[in-house]
Amino acid sequence: MSLQRIGQRSRTSLTGQNRRDFLKTSATATAAALTTTSLARFVHAAENNLIQVALIGCGGRGTGAAANALSTQGPIKLVAMADVFQDRLNASLNNLKNSFGDKVDVPPERQFLGLDAYKKAIEALNPGDLVLLATPPAFRPIHLEFAVEKGRHVFMEKSFAVDGPGIRRVLAAGKVAEQKNLKIAGGLMSRHSLPLEQIIERIHDGALGNVISVWAYRMHGPVGFRRRQPGESELAHQIRNYSCFTWLNGSFIVDWLIHNIDVACWVKGDWPVSCQGQGGRQVRNEPDQLFDHYAAEYTFADGTRMFAQARHMANCWGFWGVVVHGATGSAVLGEGIADPRMYKGYKRVAEDEIWKYEGPPCNPYQRELDLLVDAIRNDKPYNETERCAKSCLAAILGRMAVESGQEVTWEEALQSELSLAPGIDTWKSLDDPAPVQPDENGRYPIAMPGFTKAF
Repeated sequence: MSLQRIGQRSRTSLTGQNRRDFLKTSATATAAALTTTSLARFVHAAENNLIQVALIGCGGRGTGAAANALSTQGPIKLVAMADVFQDRLNASLNNLKNSFGDKVDVPPERQFLGLDAYKKAIEALNPGDLVLLATPPAFRPIHLEFAVEKGRHVFMEKSFAVDGPGIRRVLAAGKVAEQKNLKIAGGLMSRHSLPLEQIIERIHDGALGNVISVWAYRMHGPVGFRRRQPGESELAHQIRNYSCFTWLNGSFIVDWLIHNIDVACWVKGDWPVSCQGQGGRQVRNEPDQLFDHYAAEYTFADGTRMFAQARHMANCWGFWGVVVHGATGSAVLGEGIADPRMYKGYKRVAEDEIWKYEGPPCNPYQRELDLLVDAIRNDKPYNETERCAKSCLAAILGRMAVESGQEVTWEEALQSELSLAPGIDTWKSLDDPAPVQPDENGRYPIAMPGFTKAF
């Protein structure tokens, strides 16, 4: 598989050329802290100037994002990398070197390990260079804040936070980035899929009549789990398995279904005002925190509904996409649907097809980096932080409703003070205690609807 399609997953600077207001209370405090540094507008990288790149988080998705960045137009070079695991950094570096040759210049002194490695990699850049943030989502708000403080442009992979406090930090950092003229892109790549852009434009123009309901799905086999290795700390074990621990990934509905929740909200042109749902753990036996099925029913301000369904079980019906019902027709689209189509009526049979995409192929992973780098080089306004944070909050809202068994409002989710990883900013090493610990049988706490405080 091409590196461009990889998906699911010295400190001295180098010489180089140089919408609704959610930000009250704690977000304002975060913004104030960030703005203690200069708010001077950074000079953009002209077409013939080198953009230096640092990769924070060297797993599959981070390596893929680096490959996409190195495939953009104009001089660009990967100069620093950071991870908490040496083997992941080594594998990523070797893959990128083999594919991009001298566009990769990351000597040992710019290969950083540890929980503070992100700071060293970011500081190895100059103001106006580009940082790729691809660690587990729990760390995204911290890393985004630091990158913005230091004046770096940012690509941040989804998801963007795991709880209300994290979302508020991301929103605050995005506001500061806007003041500093920094460009920020988020890894909801479906937003940059040409087929999706075209079909959603038609839906918004009324091709299906008023949208009545949207249905977001992610139904496939089980999420993998890696057993704890001899000598591995508890924190290291959980980070290795970040998709299996709620404090790290926000749950399956946040980590995996977020794309189609985002697409469904895009179709609707709005964000939900509340959510109720259910889910549980029926067949999964791995010692982790994952529910293996979720069903979340969202309500929009106009009373219409979005239904988000997720399941990762073997030997079950699978579907991965979004179904839209309008007053006069229907559509199937979203992440997982390579050829989105519209139909008259609701049966979605070939004879009722009224539109399908017939344009050129589009790799949305590449296009999202193309657009970001073009904005950096040509100083175009580009800041996706607020939209990305809202999409992530919609997913978090679903997790809160499912895990608590309660109906949860958008504002309750946004203003929640419940942190899934309290003290994460203060951790020094992989020997620090993990936020969740196994019991005497090696099992981890699992949410219990009706009893768990999830917001």
